[in-house]
Amino acid sequence: MLDNLQCSDIYEDMWAAIDKIITDNKAVPGALITVLRECQNLVGYLPVELLTRIGTGLNLPLSEVYSVASFYSVFSLKPKGRHVIKVCLGTACYVKGIKEVLSCIDREYRLKEGDTTKDRRFSLESVRCLGSCGLAPVMVIDNDIYGHIKSDKIKEIFEKYK
Repeated sequence: MLDNLQCSDIYEDMWAAIDKIITDNKAVPGALITVLRECQNLVGYLPVELLTRIGTGLNLPLSEVYSVASFYSVFSLKPKGRHVIKVCLGTACYVKGIKEVLSCIDREYRLKEGDTTKDRRFSLESVRCLGSCGLAPVMVIDNDIYGHIKSDKIKEIFEKYK
């Protein structure tokens, strides 16, 4: 494979595991999504150095690898935080004040939708519906559901997650 490209999030032993994933799937038709998924599971996201390695290993142009990785929402081209916050922007949550909650998160943690805090503690994602309209506004952190969420409770909730 290539000499290891510089990426501070990928260590030598990870490159070896990445090369194994690529080698194990190289002869499998349509294996790109599988390789992207397994590599993302290993690294946590898909930096350009990793996309380049995958493209070279599978004999695919970087443009094709990038287009697949950027098309599917399951893939992330940016690092994720240790805790993923999903905030519902569905109609019920919107009407009941989720925008104020988002403003509070931005003010207190300098965290906007689609971003990750500098310390990689939190990533913030917006979703169209969490299926809990009766609890609106709703936020999920990892697998914990918080309903009837208010701005004044954000700090207290976030402190549970280190």
